[in-house]
Amino acid sequence: MQNVPEEWREGDERMGEMVVKRKVDSEVKKNEGQGGGEGEKESLMMELTKLVQKVVKESSWWERRGIDCSILAAAFLCLAPAFLLLGSSQVLYFSAGMLLMGMAHAVITFKGTHLASHGSLSESQAWAKVWAVFFIEICGSFSAQAGVQGHIKMHHAHTNVIGLGDSSVWKAPFLPRTVYLFIAPLALPIITPLVALAHLRGNSVAVMVRTVLMVTLGLYSQYWLLIHVSGFLSPLSALLCMLVCRAMFSVTYIHVNIFQHIGLHMFSATSRPKRIYQMTHGVLNLPRNSLLDWMFGHSLINCHVEHHLFPFLSDNMCLKVKPVVSKYLTEKKLPYQEDSYFSRLRLFFNKYQELMVFAPPITELVGVQ
Repeated sequence: MQNVPEEWREGDERMGEMVVKRKVDSEVKKNEGQGGGEGEKESLMMELTKLVQKVVKESSWWERRGIDCSILAAAFLCLAPAFLLLGSSQVLYFSAGMLLMGMAHAVITFKGTHLASHGSLSESQAWAKVWAVFFIEICGSFSAQAGVQGHIKMHHAHTNVIGLGDSSVWKAPFLPRTVYLFIAPLALPIITPLVALAHLRGNSVAVMVRTVLMVTLGLYSQYWLLIHVSGFLSPLSALLCMLVCRAMFSVTYIHVNIFQHIGLHMFSATSRPKRIYQMTHGVLNLPRNSLLDWMFGHSLINCHVEHHLFPFLSDNMCLKVKPVVSKYLTEKKLPYQEDSYFSRLRLFFNKYQELMVFAPPITELVGVQ
């Protein structure tokens, strides 16, 4: 598993325990022996971690992983009727098949790839790597190695740190706001595999060959099924159907990726605050929404703060610890930022130049840096 500061690690599989490996372990042990005063006071992050660990230890496998695995399994099961409906000559049935395939693809590629990149689908590290390749490369048409590097080692390790994890990868300042927010995302199914190929430079031959083969397998499998199961008569119509299904929720995908970080506090790499201050000031939750929760998962929508504090929890566990985290942060007078989807959309539309074109200002949190 990747070496991310203060991240979750899998512990005793029999207990289902998750252990936090922190830089302050030695300091805490030292403080425990000092007898009294300020030395005994735990850091805020360690205190919150213990509260969350307690919830995790009391949770069953079904809560920790089973619910999310079942949602992904249901998405795969929906593909069979979707391919059959796409073979219908009736507009209503064909449209239903298109919608069903688009939704299933969104669940698999948004929720599935995100959980797989964090190793949240299995307690076995070996299986976690298998799932990462399957979801990110075969289903998501991207490089598993580049995905984990960019998301885990950069975005999570350096959240909102300028030049590292500041979400600038999502910016395209040369595009007008309307094009960027509503039109350009529709090209993601075409752009994604091309970007994956660009990221292969510098990797070993084995990784390059595997990525190309897995991405090709994923794309060709859908194409083959559309031709031989759905009965599409021409390659062009099958490719067009693939594009529509894969781009169906790509606009929302871009929105979710920029709404919850850009426009919030940004930090310098040389003076970043402690983790709990960094995450509470630089991450925002969207409200619960049945459709978005299903497609993206709670950790990307209404539990994004919890996800950044404890990135190896599954979606369902992020939802379960949400009351504990929000109560603790409120009691400690730390930010717990929330805003609605359309409120963020209005903000980005009205302040597009400031948020997506110009360099963001750097925040200095006096006293906690």
